Amino acid sequence: MKILRSTLVIGGLTAVSRVLGFVREMLLAAALGTGPVINAFVIAFRFPNLFRRFFAEGAFNSAYVPLYTRTLEGDGEAEALQFARDTLSLMIVVLSVFTVAAQVFMPAIMRWLAPGFVDDPGLFGMAVLFTQITMPYLLLVSLTAMMGGTLNAHDRFALSAAAPIALNVIMVAVLLLAPDDAAETGLWITIAVPVSGVVQAAILYWGCRRAGIRLSLRLPRITPKIRRLLILGIPGAIAGGVTQINIVVSQLIATFQDGAVALLYYADRLYQLPLGVIGIAMGVALLPTLSRQLRADDTGGAEDTINRAIEISMALTLPAAAALLAMPGLLVEGLFQRGAFTAEDTESTRLAVQLFAIGLPAFVLIKVFSPGFFAREDTATPMVFAAISMLFNIAVGAALFFWIREFAPDRGHVGLAAATSLAGWINAGLLAIFLARRGGLKPDRRLMSALPRLVIAAALAGGVMWGLDLYKAELAHFVFESRLLTAILASGAGLVIYAILALVTRGLRISELRSAFSRG
Repeated sequence: MKILRSTLVIGGLTAVSRVLGFVREMLLAAALGTGPVINAFVIAFRFPNLFRRFFAEGAFNSAYVPLYTRTLEGDGEAEALQFARDTLSLMIVVLSVFTVAAQVFMPAIMRWLAPGFVDDPGLFGMAVLFTQITMPYLLLVSLTAMMGGTLNAHDRFALSAAAPIALNVIMVAVLLLAPDDAAETGLWITIAVPVSGVVQAAILYWGCRRAGIRLSLRLPRITPKIRRLLILGIPGAIAGGVTQINIVVSQLIATFQDGAVALLYYADRLYQLPLGVIGIAMGVALLPTLSRQLRADDTGGAEDTINRAIEISMALTLPAAAALLAMPGLLVEGLFQRGAFTAEDTESTRLAVQLFAIGLPAFVLIKVFSPGFFAREDTATPMVFAAISMLFNIAVGAALFFWIREFAPDRGHVGLAAATSLAGWINAGLLAIFLARRGGLKPDRRLMSALPRLVIAAALAGGVMWGLDLYKAELAHFVFESRLLTAILASGAGLVIYAILALVTRGLRISELRSAFSRG
């Protein structure tokens, strides 16, 4: 159960980051609501994050980690270190050029990124300025991801999972000290983004030095290993970043509806908590393990690893999806409804949360299935499936957005959320089918027995949470009339009920949980 222990380490630290992220979003919602400043900030924050997934997390989780692991185990630490140094040097040169070019041409880029802002010069100019400020974050966080991937290959997961906490700590501090003026607050939190990137990069560099990985710069060279990294990394980057691509596409369309960018952003933050804690953590922990097993021709071990990853990820994801489906209004009220964020904003966000919840298991399964291809140095197949789901998301999302707006002008964003979830299921389904055809996915008896039991437990727990949502006013009497504490109480009750039901139905087993926390 080493994969579960690694996932718990990464997921636990990611959970700390995401909880702080919720504090950040609560402060953002209270200060800016769904007005023009938050819409400009969301565009500015998402653009470098999209390319971070391309250049960093997608490419390095799919290509760099297996290549570095193979070099480390086959050629020794000296060769692996040389490969890491060559990669670092090339990244700095390429991303520095890209960052500067993006800043120079940002007004033209913004016309494509947020076409709905063009007719509002003030909002358009704010979005351009904010995005120019945030662009250096791309370079800094990509270096962080590269160094984190190197540590992960050495089975050191904690520091790379903890580094993003810096972003939320810095932004929370800035929001607590920010002035009352919305535009100034927006500028302050925008500047905080690249500042946090410097802190994150410094933390990972220190971690590498502490682990004996002495990274340094040199003139970039296209060595055979770097060439192989580029061949594998480009399609891997696209495949790994498909969720962000779909979000940005939805965001682009959403600029044609006032406040829709912010509404999708807040809804996205709710489902990103379980996705980050479970899906991304599982994917990060899974890739090095699968790479080593396949290199040792341990196909049986690799099959068992995938099965246990599916079982564990669904055991943790299904109750979260049930909560988001059963009581989205209570969760949105508790987290965001205060200050500039109104009850009407809550209702609009609630609908998007429910539709994202339908796709949550698929988003997590994508993170589980993709390493099965990446560990075999096949990044092209996931890229093709990512492209298919992206095209589906664009076509269906745009059609639903404009069709729904014919009947409800302020509800078009709901169609975008629905399309994103459907696209996620298409991507996950294609990955599962083709991984099975290649012998990388063979569901065993234990998995096939556990999954329906977990679904039943989650459905029953969801029914209880739906009932608690109906009586939220009465429930609030026990927690000082606090919407936030009411949401926490209802979520906690649902989680306890799910855990009991999962154990009673034997979807989860106490012996497995005990072994997950044991050493060895």
